[in-house]
Amino acid sequence: MRQVWCVISALAMVAPSHAPAQTSAPVVRTEAGRVRGAIDADGVHWKGIAFAASPTGSLRWHPPQPAPRWTGIRDTTAYRNDCMQAPFPSDAAPLGTAPAEDCLYLNIWKPAKAHGKLPVMVWVYGGGFVNGGSSPPTYSGAKLARQGVLVVSFNYRLGRFGTFRHPALGTDQVVNYGLMDQIAALQWVRRNVAAFGGDPAQVTLVGESAGGRSVHALLTSPLSQGLFQRAVIMSGSDGLSGPLSTPADAQELAVAFGRSRGIKPEAPDAAEQLRALTAAQVTGDLNLAHMGTPEKPAFFSPVIDGRSAVEAADAYRAGRFRPMPVMIGATSADIGGPDGRMIAGARNLASLFAAKGQPVYAYRFSYVATAIGGTQAYHATDIPFFFDTQAIKYGPQTSPRDNQMGRTISAYLVNFVKTGDPNGRGLTDWPRHDKGQRLMDFTLDGTAAVD
Repeated sequence: MRQVWCVISALAMVAPSHAPAQTSAPVVRTEAGRVRGAIDADGVHWKGIAFAASPTGSLRWHPPQPAPRWTGIRDTTAYRNDCMQAPFPSDAAPLGTAPAEDCLYLNIWKPAKAHGKLPVMVWVYGGGFVNGGSSPPTYSGAKLARQGVLVVSFNYRLGRFGTFRHPALGTDQVVNYGLMDQIAALQWVRRNVAAFGGDPAQVTLVGESAGGRSVHALLTSPLSQGLFQRAVIMSGSDGLSGPLSTPADAQELAVAFGRSRGIKPEAPDAAEQLRALTAAQVTGDLNLAHMGTPEKPAFFSPVIDGRSAVEAADAYRAGRFRPMPVMIGATSADIGGPDGRMIAGARNLASLFAAKGQPVYAYRFSYVATAIGGTQAYHATDIPFFFDTQAIKYGPQTSPRDNQMGRTISAYLVNFVKTGDPNGRGLTDWPRHDKGQRLMDFTLDGTAAVD
């Protein structure tokens, strides 16, 4: 198999700058070239840094390759394209950029005044592995960075670009391209984040929904061990079990897709025909709004191939992963209800981790934004509060109580990113999850209370 660059590369890390707040556009040298960010009222940011080559043309359905080097200084002050997908109107986090196949970019936020190495938070978005991106305004890391951390977000390939196995592409092909993109981004962080003032030895991986499932995959993947030291799993279900779980399953779907485009799997030029399809043809109308029907079967990633992804539940029970502090939870009316894989899965995994002696902090998000009303905290409604971007999400309808919840829950998150313990000054004590199964409830009345 073609060697995966993000697993074996060992480029030298650039020494960080410990200078105080900058007054001009900050320029940082990465392994591929220099990038210029921007300064605003919220701090310093760089947006749209290439962490891998564009996965287009002959690189479609290949593991991520090194970003080409450049000379001069690139302006990295605006989001680049999110990965190719079919957006839908009811998406809880609408994209801020147009989707495209050229999409392997990341973003960085840091506080205006930073001294020494900052703990790093890396965000993995959700969207069922068919939607999502790093550009939604509610995913901005600016407010978290102001609390003393460096925040990174990145894009990864989705849908048939992110998970694909077709016999025409070779017998030993990679299946989990989206997961390899995630590993490539984490490798990039390890090699480059010090140049931006971050500490590569203090990286916390945070993901919600499919992002939470990605954290499960990365906690247990043989290829990502040692790339992060703490994990936050938000509505991440109970691991990687799902309808698309083996390479054979993935191949069946890929062959059926090829046939739907008139491409016979045995054709000598099938690979060329597949790569000649436009990005829109590959995507079709595959998205969260059309999944789960007989005509549009569930399309989940990562596929359990034994190399990049393993069965997380088995790995957890057998201890085949690197123990670390974990924050884990779900919303009070999450997908599947109290006994579903979101709520019960989080509860069961919290107990499993705790039984192995890991520091575990479990939560339930029960708060409902004033603009929504009612008493049910549905899937993904917690994200703006973790980011303290509820005012972006709800605009003029944002209430003082909403803002207080954002300040509270984001403070717990930032403390966890800094130390592996969410507790801090002025916050209700959050006990570790133990045999008593204690958890922190972010309640409907806007408080944080131990349950």
